[in-house]
Amino acid sequence: MGSLRLDRRDGVLTVTLSRPERLNAVTAELTEEMLDVLNGLTGDAATRVVVLTGEGRGFCSGMDLHADAPDTGEGRVQRLYRGIARGGEVTARLREIPQPVIAALHGPVAGMGVSWALACDLRVADPSTRFVLPFTDLGLSAGDCGLSWLLPRLVGPAKAAELAYLSERLDLPAADALGLITKRAARGEDVQEAQALAGRLLSKSPYGLRRTKELLNASLDAPGLRAHLLAETGVQTLAFFTEDLAEGMAAALEKRPPDFHDR
Repeated sequence: MGSLRLDRRDGVLTVTLSRPERLNAVTAELTEEMLDVLNGLTGDAATRVVVLTGEGRGFCSGMDLHADAPDTGEGRVQRLYRGIARGGEVTARLREIPQPVIAALHGPVAGMGVSWALACDLRVADPSTRFVLPFTDLGLSAGDCGLSWLLPRLVGPAKAAELAYLSERLDLPAADALGLITKRAARGEDVQEAQALAGRLLSKSPYGLRRTKELLNASLDAPGLRAHLLAETGVQTLAFFTEDLAEGMAAALEKRPPDFHDR
């Protein structure tokens, strides 16, 4: 892939945005490559965890407004709409794939890059990390690729309004104080820390992780507690018929790590 690097090992897929000369700014090509990878993960039982990061000095500087768009015969408005909509589709697919996704962050996390980082399930960041929400300073809306849906759910509506209206920048301590960071890493070690966190997830029940991600996402749109209780009950009942549950229970009684086989 021209704009991505993929590294698969031991059940973990590391996806690296690879346009370092442009701080991994997003082009139509990069977006379509991301969607190809994410769509392939939907039925990929061998990949248990995904790590998403950026090559070079930053995670992602947002949409590349200077890149040549593919000539589709459309007008400028139509091309821009397509680019933003497809970037939003990446946000949705990061939420929808069954694997937990860990963002390994460093340097600028800006524009569309913020939406993609917040769409991940967990975030590891080194001290150089800067979240940049430049939209209202540029004449744009902060409703960008899912940002106005994700941000209130992660930091609360009042804080989300402050950040979005004022085009705030967040350094690592500020982002951590808002609960956006799962783990701090030493400078330059965000990917290693993210992969170590992925290793911890690999020791968990595959069924449990997949269904937990489904239920956590579903809870964000659930019409109420009782409707969500129905979803939880169905998932939990099925768990009792898996071989991994018997292994997990036995391991707990025997005070040893479980050996799950996704059965």
